[in-house]
Amino acid sequence: MRNWLRPVALAAAIVTSLAGLGLASADAGKGPAWIDGARIAKQATDGTDWLSDGRGYDAQRYSPLTQINAANVKQLGIAWYDELDTMRGVEATPLYADGVLYNTLPWNITMAYDARTGKRLWTYDPKVPREYGRYACCEPVARGLALWKGKVIIATLDGRVIALDARTGKEVWVQQAFTHDMPYSITGAPRVYDGKVVIGNSGGDLGVRGFVIAYDAETGKKAWKFFLTPNPQDKPDGEASDSILATIRKTWNDDGLWKTLGGGANPWDSISYDPKLNLVYIGTGNGSSNSWHYRSGSKGDNLFICSIVAIDATTGQYKWHYQEVPEEDWDYTCTSSITVATLPIDGKNRRVVMHAPKNGYFYVLDAATGQFISAKPYVPVNWGTVDPKTGKATVNPGMHYGTDPVLLMPGPGGGHNWFPMGYSPRTKLAYFPTFESGFAYAYDPNWTPKPFRSNSGWGGFSGDALKKRAEIQKQIDAMEKTFLVAWDPVKQKAAWRVQLPRHGNGGVMITGSDLVFEGTTKQTFAAFDARTGKLLWEMPVQSAPVAGPITYMLDGVQYIAVNAGWGGGAAQIERGSGIELPRASARLLVFKLGGKLQLPPLKAEEKAPDPPPVTASEATIARGAQLFGDTCSRCHGQQAIGGVKDLRKMTRETHGKFNDIVLKGIYQDKGMASFADLLKPEDADAIHGYLIARANEDWGRSTEKTEAGPH
Repeated sequence: MRNWLRPVALAAAIVTSLAGLGLASADAGKGPAWIDGARIAKQATDGTDWLSDGRGYDAQRYSPLTQINAANVKQLGIAWYDELDTMRGVEATPLYADGVLYNTLPWNITMAYDARTGKRLWTYDPKVPREYGRYACCEPVARGLALWKGKVIIATLDGRVIALDARTGKEVWVQQAFTHDMPYSITGAPRVYDGKVVIGNSGGDLGVRGFVIAYDAETGKKAWKFFLTPNPQDKPDGEASDSILATIRKTWNDDGLWKTLGGGANPWDSISYDPKLNLVYIGTGNGSSNSWHYRSGSKGDNLFICSIVAIDATTGQYKWHYQEVPEEDWDYTCTSSITVATLPIDGKNRRVVMHAPKNGYFYVLDAATGQFISAKPYVPVNWGTVDPKTGKATVNPGMHYGTDPVLLMPGPGGGHNWFPMGYSPRTKLAYFPTFESGFAYAYDPNWTPKPFRSNSGWGGFSGDALKKRAEIQKQIDAMEKTFLVAWDPVKQKAAWRVQLPRHGNGGVMITGSDLVFEGTTKQTFAAFDARTGKLLWEMPVQSAPVAGPITYMLDGVQYIAVNAGWGGGAAQIERGSGIELPRASARLLVFKLGGKLQLPPLKAEEKAPDPPPVTASEATIARGAQLFGDTCSRCHGQQAIGGVKDLRKMTRETHGKFNDIVLKGIYQDKGMASFADLLKPEDADAIHGYLIARANEDWGRSTEKTEAGPH
């Protein structure tokens, strides 16, 4: 279903279309999407809208709507859908207001729909330069957008923050969040709190210094900026974070490479807000380099890596922090959803923040002060323990790896990754997908930093270390399990678990009728009983919807919407069950009771072509494996399995122009920029030799376990 409107006809067409939608906003006469803090707060009792990424400021992803319930959920069907014309992962949570559904896709292409029919009202393409695809860890995804007083606000992969007129899709203001001399990117959703657009950034894997920045939502004027690691020049930045810089600097060692690589701590997704306290909560990412040995000479806690940092929403001034993973060494980005709620703790109602980051612990902290309340593992964990009284984490002996591979749990995919968590004030339970996993960690003794490429510092991909890694991988394959979990944050234990297929099950949404909706790696969209976990309804949708669903009410009808587009990080990290999920063209799916539309069949996946013969020496192939791990695996998968493009399945024609693709950037328009700044022709030849060897190893297989390899 498609209705592309040409720019020259936009204004007239949009006015006509919106006039027929019967808009009835809280500020009638001001136009569509006229959203302010009062209207966002009203959602607690009014289920009509879905106005921000987590629905409310508290990011609970809970709606009080009850029309769809356990008794009738089996009557759900597709009301309308839109073909999104992309094979990339689609991770955005759509938004709904005043009869219009807003959505954003990879490369930040943004559109507005008539929420009744799916008719496109406008489409805006910010024309992100495709070479920025190489700076995105896990595809050029976008996880959402924001609404404020008649504006749709997006943040682009190349760092622009753009306000669009919600009626026409025309630009209102544009700001650039960072310069392009370092490999920053943005994949997270912008949030608007008290009239300020707050956005983080990505790039810690490549070597940058993380920060959060806020703009005035009306004018685009910068409000404040807060850096999350010390200034490499040991001087003030002239920003809101200056007051805390000296404190965090003491936790970094001069012997490390962090001054070259920026330190990381990039807040690439999770940001939430408590209007009662006027605090913005920032979840921060991994270090740069990932290896603590290289980053900080195996010394220091390295604030604010893998932390929750609370700052004043008005001024950006530091208020409190809690570090979940001191000495972070394992890519445990603490950027999963931060949810605000009031819980009964020790006989008193306390305002808390809840967090289930990649490190495997579920945390409950006091929202006003950051005081530790409790933490318990929600998946098997061996990296460290958390003191139940102080909340201080201690790394277990032997878990800071050397050059000999060591098994740690969870693996870098995390116990819970970015997939949005939700919380129901009715059941008092938090809901999120989990992944029981491990990884064989070691560092490369010959590694040297190089900005603009993966700077993990990890190694152990050849010789005896590789043999040990392969043995450890057998243990990992045996342990991997995936669940949808309902977690009691007061008792700090699971209320129920439902086992699902391999890692990559989607974000959740909960309703007032005690239903939990989630996309699954069975390539279905499903509803579960929020109190028991019983599967109540499931529909095959031809792809695994990894994004967070929403629900809204229009003309007395409750709708549910979700983006179904498999890909992103879920397609590139540990392939736990060995199942290769085929990529399908993504769709926006909208359901209602009695929906009758059927999805058209997908084309069968083509069989992999015969690979060329292996001609490279073993030494060249081994070198190519290491270069692939350092430079290519983030997009093309561990052991060259899967990823955005499975390079074991290249055609003879593609093999023939491999170096032109890698070094000359002839596929830049597809997101594959030139890597001539990092690779020499002999490096590209070695990578090509490795890929030919991998293709010959796996040719003809459709499912395979991954042995350990470059990640």
